Formats: sequence, structure tokens, C-alpha cells
Amino acid sequence: MTQEPLAGLDDQQRRAAETLLGPVCILAGAGTGKTRALTHRIAHGVASGVYPPERVMALTFTTRAAGELRGRLRRLGAGRVAARTFHSAALAQLGFFWPQLVGGRTPEVLPGKGRLLGQAAESLRMRLDTAALRDLASEIEWRKVRRMPLDEYARVARASRTPPPGLDVDAVVELQQRYEDLKDERRAIDFEDVLLVTAGMLEAEQRVADQVRAQYRFFVVDEYQDVSPLQQELLELWLGPRSDVCVVGDASQTIYSFAGASNEYLLGFASRYPDAEVVRLERNYR
Repeated sequence: MTQEPLAGLDDQQRRAAETLLGPVCILAGAGTGKTRALTHRIAHGVASGVYPPERVMALTFTTRAAGELRGRLRRLGAGRVAARTFHSAALAQLGFFWPQLVGGRTPEVLPGKGRLLGQAAESLRMRLDTAALRDLASEIEWRKVRRMPLDEYARVARASRTPPPGLDVDAVVELQQRYEDLKDERRAIDFEDVLLVTAGMLEAEQRVADQVRAQYRFFVVDEYQDVSPLQQELLELWLGPRSDVCVVGDASQTIYSFAGASNEYLLGFASRYPDAEVVRLERNYR
């Protein structure tokens, strides 16, 4: 049975759910019902006719969390709303636009970096153990979520990065370059490339940006404290000049800072959007 979107919400949650347009920031600690407020807000927007469901994109960071969002929205009568991770949303757009812009099939997405990094090391006559390969993969992710070219990474790494044990910065750069070359030879992309290439298409091709913005008008981001610089840029490209975005998060709960996530986007939301409605959920239900 479909639930009534505003039923059972406390005053703060209801305020968040009833603010449907413009920039909205919901600051919520653990146990305060933030996902409840977010999903009820979307469902209320759909039920009231403010949101055409196919024009709403709800974003989060893990496949499990996206599945939970879809389940909640379905129970609230908003099952046609897209609830995805940043990567799955970008991959869908990449799959749609790649054949038009580049031709042929979309490149294969690597399931992980370790195997190809091992082959890169072997081709350079370097012996790396599993821990070093894992650290090297983390460096690639750190660089890419900042959209940092390798030459810039080399400068930054010499000043502020600690290379994996047994490697110096020059070796790390050489390994990364060989990894990228092998990836290109095999017509493959990695997890971060999915976001990078999608962002590049949106920036370079106005018709791509126009088409995506015509499809999606209203954006909601759960766990916004975990957004990376690259994901934030992609969100801004999806939005374009509009500001119908609602972000939900807890600045004390950032868990992906090692991979480039920053709670500064959550804490600075009201500075970027001076007309933002900021709602604090403070009642703990745990």
C-alpha cells in the first residue's frame, strides 16, 4: 500500500519535505531520519505534481544505498524516479552518447585496477606486491577525482604525497602512465574514467548538456558529505544554470575522505547558494 508522503514526519522533516524548489540543504546527524525526509520530499513533489517523476534524479554513493532509495520511493508511490549512484548515472549517459559522438561500442569498464597495474609493473620490470598495487590504485583514484593530469600530479606528489613503499614519485608516475597506455590499447576505462569522460562530454558538447538537462531537472543527493571534487563537478554540469538541488548529509560522517571526498561541499552549500533553505534535523530516533 502506498504511504501518504507527509504522514508521520516531525516538524523539521516536514519542513524539509515541503520545500520542493530551489536549493535545499538538509543537515542531519545519525538517527534523525534524513533518508526518510529525503524520500518523503521526493514523493511529495511527485504526488503534488511539482515533480514529473522522470525528471528527478536521486543520487547516492553505493549500489546498496541506491537500491534502498528505490525501495522507499516505490513504497511512497514514486517508483518511476531514478535513484542511482553517480557512477551508474554517468555510465548510462556514456552508453547513450558514446556511439553518437565517438562511434562504436562504449569501452569496457575494468572491474578493478589491480590486474592491469600488475601488468604495467611487469612490463616495466618492477616487482610489486598486492599492498603496493593497492596503494598505487588509491593514488590513481586520488589524482583522477581531482581531474589532475599526470604532470601536475608529479609536481604535487613531490611536495605532498607519500609514494607506496619501495617506489619513488618518478616510478609512481611511470607506472600510472603505463597503466593508462595499456588501458587505451585495450579500449577500456576504469571507474573514475566513467565520471571523467561523462563530464568531458557534457563540457565539450553543448547538445549533450542540453539533452541531459532536458531529461533531468530536479536533483537530490543523499550522503552529500561523501561527494568528491569530480562528482561535485559532474553534479554542477548536470544542473547547468539551474539550482533545483537538494543535498542531505552529516558533516561528521565523511567516510571517503581517503578517496577525495570532502565535507566542505556540504558545509559550504549555503555560501554557494545564498538563497538556500537550510533545514537541521535534530531529533534522534535511535
